Amino acid sequence: MSRVADVIAARKAAGSGALVGYLPVGFPNLQTSIDAAVALVENGVDIIELGLPYSDPVMDGPVIQKATQAALADGFKLGHGFEALAAITARVDAPVLVMTYWNPVLQYGVEKFADDLAAAGGAGLITPDLVPDEAGDWMAASERVGLDRVFLAAPSSTDARLRQAVERSRGFVYAVSTMGITGARADVDQAARALVARLRDAGATSTCVGVGISTGDQVREVLGYADGAIVGSALVSALADGGVPAVARAAAALAAGTVA
Repeated sequence: MSRVADVIAARKAAGSGALVGYLPVGFPNLQTSIDAAVALVENGVDIIELGLPYSDPVMDGPVIQKATQAALADGFKLGHGFEALAAITARVDAPVLVMTYWNPVLQYGVEKFADDLAAAGGAGLITPDLVPDEAGDWMAASERVGLDRVFLAAPSSTDARLRQAVERSRGFVYAVSTMGITGARADVDQAARALVARLRDAGATSTCVGVGISTGDQVREVLGYADGAIVGSALVSALADGGVPAVARAAAALAAGTVA
């Protein structure tokens, strides 16, 4: 069973799709990041993507990089991520996926990471730099404790790589809509449509599109062909500029795009 897949299926059954909202732990401080994540759900976000700050965030754009570097400078440690996760899941019912690069998991210990993630109420893990054919340890650990595992697919991925991502993901497959780093853009890359179609041909039943989505209209556009829309930089910018009230307003505006 996958709580994430169940939420997406319920939103699809209602005639729409899911909104996934990303925020980093520890920005601008630990308690505010917890309150901001809760505010996402209270304003229409279906699934939280909780980012663990990392010193070498190769996929993240400048907005998220700036936020995560600020969190690290403020003393963020990996244990704070589990602390925040437990606090968030105690306050909301929405599933929370943790997004992290793979090196911190290795340093922490794959089995211990899986145990602590599950104990804190996490639904699973998004691993942007871990490819499925190198994920044997995580496959085993996540299976043991019942965690979702979300692998990425890009327009440049081969058909074989897409099939592998579909077969080994649980929850959804993360379709990266552009070839670059994350960040809000005026137009969502049309390559996303073709990528989602290729993933469906590979057997995917749940695909969420991320990278470049920043408005309710773009959410609606994406949900016209995908099962979920993932928004990060726009929410982080709102939090940076106006705190929790601003991120709540931004989430509500994005959630308006999920109305069938």
